[in-house]
Amino acid sequence: MKTVQIDVAIIGAGSAGLPAYRAAKAAGATVLLIEGGPHGTTCARVGCMPSKLLIAAAEAAHSATHTIPFGVHIDGSVRVDGREVMRRVKSERDRFVGFVLDGVEAIPEHEKITGYAHFIDDGLLQVDDHTRVRARSIVVATGSSPVIPLQYRALGDRAIINDNVFEWNDLPRKVAVVGAGVIGLELGQALAYLGVDVTVLGARGRVGPLSDPAIKAYAEKAFNASYRLETRAEVETVERIGNSVHIRYRTGTGDVVEDSFDYVLVAAGRKSNVDRLGLKNTSLKLDADGNPVFDPRTLQAGNHPVFIAGDANGILPIQHEASDEGRAAGTNAAHFPNVLPMIRRAPLSIVFSHPRMAMVGARHTDLPPQSFVTGEVSFEDQGRSRVMLRNQGLMHVYVDKNTRMFLGAEWIGPDAEHIAHLLAWALQMNLTVDAMLEMPFYHPVVEEGLRAALRDSVAALKALEK
Repeated sequence: MKTVQIDVAIIGAGSAGLPAYRAAKAAGATVLLIEGGPHGTTCARVGCMPSKLLIAAAEAAHSATHTIPFGVHIDGSVRVDGREVMRRVKSERDRFVGFVLDGVEAIPEHEKITGYAHFIDDGLLQVDDHTRVRARSIVVATGSSPVIPLQYRALGDRAIINDNVFEWNDLPRKVAVVGAGVIGLELGQALAYLGVDVTVLGARGRVGPLSDPAIKAYAEKAFNASYRLETRAEVETVERIGNSVHIRYRTGTGDVVEDSFDYVLVAAGRKSNVDRLGLKNTSLKLDADGNPVFDPRTLQAGNHPVFIAGDANGILPIQHEASDEGRAAGTNAAHFPNVLPMIRRAPLSIVFSHPRMAMVGARHTDLPPQSFVTGEVSFEDQGRSRVMLRNQGLMHVYVDKNTRMFLGAEWIGPDAEHIAHLLAWALQMNLTVDAMLEMPFYHPVVEEGLRAALRDSVAALKALEK
């Protein structure tokens, strides 16, 4: 068995591992990148990019069937060709993956190794049965995997995860989606717009990442216009019958529903891929789930030269956060023991549903009661939104009562991904609501709705002064 001595070993060549490799190398360290699974990053292969390709097709179909109010009539029916849809999804997906693979291919051969790594002791890794790696510092960037509850595992190939969707050659007739988080809502609605009969079954009243009760209620009502969304469903039985799945569930109002589906898309959350790393062979402190305890500021596990980055740590499972954490972990690993806290960007989360959902900064549920005021705007009567017939949405912005600082926002509405970036920049620049209102707003644009919400928060602040 070969033994390699290195400054920094990085386990995982994904959205966190690749930036960690580049950062450690830029810091002057000798680096070895270890990957046992498929290259190409979760985002490019089975996450951000293929899901947006499917959503783009879905939005094209939805737009084509909603032209009559503009006086634009399509004579004949709009036909969705599932095979053509999936052909483009896979072709473009492969193109994006190819860009990542080109980058991996450019890494010198002596700086990368193929195989699954596990710890022999604190600083010693074994990669499959062919190589041992003695590293001064280690970055764990192993990503995460979908959680499949036990009751769905007996369904065989009728129970799928998002990875499987992007390997379809055609669209199915009927799908149940288990989980009303981001993945469940995005894929569920996209399939519904493409003509698939979709039921989304949530369990705890969740609607994507939203925590504001009013915004959540609005979103639930809006999505129920596209497909059946049960946010408090209790699945009682799941049974495979031939090539179908029979599900019996109880709704939040107590009604019992029985239905059959071609597939069950399980989108019930993800878990860190650290279970195969042999962490019990180290002196790292582990939590009750067997995950390493680490400092979220430095990403360091205790006082050890081990750093946990990206989806492996479960802090913010978003692509740009994984990249930032990878760079920070790689830099700290190279400079150990001189470790510095990373500078995090303003929290930013977007759901590519229709209408879009977004969250920036502090969540409503995390803000201390009575410490903030809420500014509100409905997009139903907002000028540009009505012009485009995309006038669905409700927005809440949160402003500190004492400092007048913008704290965060949650909303559903048109162009949310663009407004979210404006708000994230404002938050990162530590702007007050007054400074934000001094910024230019063009007319007529959807962003005027944001201005209305900010003005409403100022009115709420003035009311407190009386």
